Order: sequence, then C-alpha cells, then structure tokens
Amino acid sequence: MHEPLSLSELDKLKTRIQALRAKTIENGCTEDEALSAAAKVAELIDRYDLSLTDVEMREMPCERLEYETWRKKRIPIDGCVSAVALFCDCRVWREKNQTGEARYVYFGLRSDIAVALYLTELIDTAVRSELGRYKTKPDYQRFRHKERHMANASFALGMVASIANKLTAMKAGRDEANSSTGRDLVVLKTAIVDAELEKLDLKLRKPRGASRMVSMTAYEAGSTAGASLAINPGIGEAPGRQTVGKCR
Repeated sequence: MHEPLSLSELDKLKTRIQALRAKTIENGCTEDEALSAAAKVAELIDRYDLSLTDVEMREMPCERLEYETWRKKRIPIDGCVSAVALFCDCRVWREKNQTGEARYVYFGLRSDIAVALYLTELIDTAVRSELGRYKTKPDYQRFRHKERHMANASFALGMVASIANKLTAMKAGRDEANSSTGRDLVVLKTAIVDAELEKLDLKLRKPRGASRMVSMTAYEAGSTAGASLAINPGIGEAPGRQTVGKCR
C-alpha cells in the first residue's frame, strides 16, 4: 500500500518537475537519466493521487500545456504524443497556432501535463540526437543522397514507435501496481478530465492515417535506438518550453 504524500512533499514534487525541465541534456543529463527521472516522477504523482479522496481529486483543476513544433507539416513525434498522454493520464490534441504552425495541447491535471510536456520535449531531443549519431554510421552512408531524406524520416519514425511501445508497456505496469491499492486512478482521472474537456466544447476529430514511403533498414535502426533507450525510475533533469492556460 502506498504511503500518502504530505503537502510539503507534493510541493517538492512540483519543484522537481520544474527542475527536470530546467536542466538540459547538454549540461550533463543523458537521455536515459532524464527518461528515468520522468518515470520516477510519474510514480510519485500516482502515490500522491492515491493519498487523495475521490472528492479531493475532483476538486483539482484541469489545465492545458502547449508544445510548439514550429512546423506546419507533421513531424515524427506525432507517433508518440498519444502514448505520452496515456502514460500521463491526460488528453492531447493537435491544433494550429496563430501563424499556422502545429502544436500539441496536453489537457489534464497540472502535475500530469507537466510530465507530459517534459517527456515530449525529451523524446524529441533524444530522436534528434540519435539521428545525428545514425548519420555517421556506414549503414547510413550507403544511402544515395536523394534517399537520405526518406532515411532520416524512417529512422525517426522507427525510434518514436519503439519509445511509444515502451511507454505503453510501462503504463500498464504502473496501473497494475496501483490496482493493488483497491482504487482505479485511471477510471477516476479519465472521468475528471473528460468532464472538464466536455465543458470546452471542442470539435476534435481523429487524424486520418497518412501513408508514406519508408526505408525498413533505417526504420529498424531507429526502432533499435528507441528500444535501447532506458526508461526506468531514477534521477535526472531536462529542458522545455511552454505556455499555460487554466481551463477552470
């Protein structure tokens, strides 16, 4: 059974989430360490939520955090945002900002969306970093110049898909562990977030699947890179960008 967190411990948790986003990978935190830290924070949030009554949970406001892509076209991280939202018990949708560029909006309880935004930033950084390493390898050099754009996209897609699968499996493990307490946090949070989302009266629609040409060699290399990325409870910190809007 989880021991409840005190208010001071919750404040420390919120501070830790901010600290995660403040320290960049370039300052000494590896992708593995940062992803491990995110997993640990998610467990601490579960622990705190389990210490609250249903009434206290329902009194917590839902908010939104936006992740700007600065791109008008879809990017590989598209394949991971749903898994991130699932991992963090929140909702996500894609919309355009005032200049027509795409952004993802995470909606849910404050601590949950803070971790979701952090994970999205971190995964995007990790994919760019690993792609840079892949470009130095002989397998990549074998691609003709005109094929390299497809190889880049294929590697990123494979890595993102692998990370998404890992997050989904980790979430299932967390939910199973939490169910031993006799409470189903997922059902409760889903009800809270969906009720608040309904008040916004958004016209959301499911994205249509887009077909694209991929290099299986590059895709599998990306998948291997994603699978080798450790996501275990630990300590680490990393960067971010955000805008915040309270929706209640």
